[in-house]
Amino acid sequence: MKIAILGGTGDQGLGIAIRFVQAGENVIIGSRKAEKAEKAVEEIKELLKEKNLDNIEGLSNEDAAKKGDILILTVPITAQKPTLESVKEFVNGKIFVDATVPLQSNLGGTPMTYFIPWEGSAAEETEAILKGNGAKIVSAFNNISSSSLMNFNEKVDCDCLISGDDADSKKIVSELIEKIPGIECIDAGPLEQARTVERITSLLIGLNIRYKTHYGGLRITGLKQK
Repeated sequence: MKIAILGGTGDQGLGIAIRFVQAGENVIIGSRKAEKAEKAVEEIKELLKEKNLDNIEGLSNEDAAKKGDILILTVPITAQKPTLESVKEFVNGKIFVDATVPLQSNLGGTPMTYFIPWEGSAAEETEAILKGNGAKIVSAFNNISSSSLMNFNEKVDCDCLISGDDADSKKIVSELIEKIPGIECIDAGPLEQARTVERITSLLIGLNIRYKTHYGGLRITGLKQK
């Protein structure tokens, strides 16, 4: 199984890529330009001190979407629609994980705030754009900081809330994400629950700023996992 991380050259995408490479998964980093993706692959090899990694490659977003079995979108909200439009024809029937959070910058250096997309959440925007392509949309990774992912020698002290309308896809994504040490996945329900999950991110950003850290995350207690 190949995991294609679209827009995977930012800290979140790099962090996810590193964690899956460490878990032995086959990873493709996608970017608007293949050269940028190839540079990100070299950066990961440097960070992991592994020059001869053979389970990671860099391609354009379009080629990554063609080749990947599971696609993960890790772009800012402003790049969500153009990225989706560029890969739309290549996602037929595939699991598509959206990690996008609709955040906007504020004047005066105050924390970024959440805004409500037209469809209700970024994940539902993705579903609307990819409608008719048979893609199974799953929302995940919204509340896990890029710093925690990039701190790849340590466990991630955060749960991952998963939402989506296809139970089998959520199960596959959960089992994959739980290969990252420290993360437990929790089924948050149908895709519309992404409206709540995405909103939590702005709260976590504010808390991290207030308490001068980059690793604050979310843990859900008292649940008996099935």
